[in-house]
Amino acid sequence: MRIARFRAAGQTRWGVLEMSHLVEYLGSPFGAFRRGRRRYAVSQVVLLPPVVPSKIILVGLNYRDHAVELGLAIPDEPIILFKPPSALAGPGDPIVCPPQSRRVDHEAELAVVIKRRCRNVPAARAHEYVLGYTCLNDVTARDLQTKDVQWARAKAFDTFCPLGPCIATDLDTGVATIEAWVNDTLRQSASTRDMIFPLEEVVARVSEVMTLLPGDVISTGTPPGVGPLYPGDHVEVRIPGIGSLRNPVVGL
Repeated sequence: MRIARFRAAGQTRWGVLEMSHLVEYLGSPFGAFRRGRRRYAVSQVVLLPPVVPSKIILVGLNYRDHAVELGLAIPDEPIILFKPPSALAGPGDPIVCPPQSRRVDHEAELAVVIKRRCRNVPAARAHEYVLGYTCLNDVTARDLQTKDVQWARAKAFDTFCPLGPCIATDLDTGVATIEAWVNDTLRQSASTRDMIFPLEEVVARVSEVMTLLPGDVISTGTPPGVGPLYPGDHVEVRIPGIGSLRNPVVGL
């Protein structure tokens, strides 16, 4: 099942992607969720971020080669970062390069959507608390990340968290491929097999620190190949089994 949030006829709705159509579902994927009668062509609706989380948690430097390309030490435990929900952007929404930064980078990532409230989850049971998986672009003001002692500002600008296009409930996360394309040129490509901390351990470690709520998002890190974005570019995160998250880049 590929669950999406979308806007049609001025209303926000839940649906499930079936080929080139969305079948409306009633209720919520975090509770009672049942098939409705209406069908919409994807081309006739506006896809929204597939969830509005209470918090967006990032794991930094979870691919060894990415740490190397940034000249940073390999972590011995997950590095936990945040983006505010105000950074969310949906499929097709523009990424805005802020005037405070001269270097804005893409970071393609696989993100986890939490299904139900949890705390201190064992890694072996992490899947019980996961609704599914989606694409996330951890857009980062790289020059500010280098300048600042902590990375909050570099990660937190409005539009710096494109998310979508859907939540895939069935994905083999042990061998998932993550790609970033800029102007149809491949920039990043790796497998989740290359993660330092596998997805289940990431969920477990984060839940040791904080209570996770339905709809919260945990992004599992970016592979090597991050690079700059400029106004006029189009950036795309592709994960087979989920789909393509494509966003234009604009300046202020």
